Amino acid sequence: MKKLYASIDIGSDTVKVLVCEIYKDKMNVLASSSVKSSGIKKGLIVDANDASICIRKAIQEVESMLGIKIEKVLVSVPSYGADFSVGTAFIDIDLDDITKEERCVTGKDVLNVLQNVGYNKIADDRELVNILPIEFYLDDIDHSVKDPKGEKCKRLGVKTVVVTTPKINVHSVVSLLSAMGLDVKDITFNSIGDYYEFKSDDIDNSISAVINIGSDTTTVSLFIKGILAKTSIINIGGKNIDNDIKYIFKVDILEARELKEKFAIAHKRYASSNEIIEVSNINGEMIKINQYEISEVVMERVLEILNFAKKELKVLTNKEISYIIITGGVSEMFGFKATVDEVFGPGIAPVSLKTLGIRKNQFSSCSGMIRFFDEKVNLRGKPNYSMFNKSDEEDLISSKKKITNFSNRSILGKVFGYFFDN
Repeated sequence: MKKLYASIDIGSDTVKVLVCEIYKDKMNVLASSSVKSSGIKKGLIVDANDASICIRKAIQEVESMLGIKIEKVLVSVPSYGADFSVGTAFIDIDLDDITKEERCVTGKDVLNVLQNVGYNKIADDRELVNILPIEFYLDDIDHSVKDPKGEKCKRLGVKTVVVTTPKINVHSVVSLLSAMGLDVKDITFNSIGDYYEFKSDDIDNSISAVINIGSDTTTVSLFIKGILAKTSIINIGGKNIDNDIKYIFKVDILEARELKEKFAIAHKRYASSNEIIEVSNINGEMIKINQYEISEVVMERVLEILNFAKKELKVLTNKEISYIIITGGVSEMFGFKATVDEVFGPGIAPVSLKTLGIRKNQFSSCSGMIRFFDEKVNLRGKPNYSMFNKSDEEDLISSKKKITNFSNRSILGKVFGYFFDN
């Protein structure tokens, strides 16, 4: 059965919306949109009215492409103040009602044991974001598996990483989407989405890191065998490059961003002093900008961002990191790999999306959120789960359904995570 999902990444620079179909473990993009953010700063909602306008616009763009209304979504929440702790829990597996013998573990049992990890253990001022299972135990801790479904045992246990964040990080996002008539089915951090978009079996079995260079901030996250262990936010990002260009060449911020994206190069080695562009400065005067000179400016700031990230990784762990995933819009600049080599040495390559329909790295969190959620769906024994009903799926084929206005439905806070109860 085809599974349809929708995700939203509420970023400081842009709001991204993505609708995908997963069929036979392959992801197909159905529609995507990216809208300039407003009312959002450093990933936090600072003006709910402005933020809702740009979110609604991004959603409506996708709805107009598909001809159906989005009602259920996955969403990222800020990771400021995130806490990671190890949790364990055990439950007894009831005997089979008919044979009175040991029965196979079901998705419901997996759900119950994960719920027990967080039951009455989350502080009042914090919200649960994820319970990430490390391994499940069958009867005793000497017999562990990644997925216990179908196994027979009398007692099921689990060892997890419990991820929490200050309540404001979750409630500000969820309450805003709720007021827009959207039902949030799951929340997570962007770093988890980035990891799931680019991970491989080798990365899953090692110590790895994700560096996402965003607009206002750069997020550095440590993963141990596929489990998010620590994360840190550096208050510097792509917008600092824009401001450098704006200040040095006396152009407005929109012109500075355009120059960064379409003219500058991330390493001066590849820039040409013969390449000249003529633009209007803030005084209305036409000026000439040399590609080599502007690339020097960009390179210095990119080096600073990467060096900050490198230092932060040393704070997060003193162990050797086997793989480093570097993503974010800046990572797509020509010459970025050469700048990465200067900081981390050769062998660390910026990643790029391969999924047809979303070749820009700005969608990596959106896409990875869907992959992460689908893995949880399968673990919890719901292989046919979809965020769109059968009628919607048929309308996606016929494209005849008219879009209606958003309904006003409320979202109930869920102590054990946004997908645990359904």
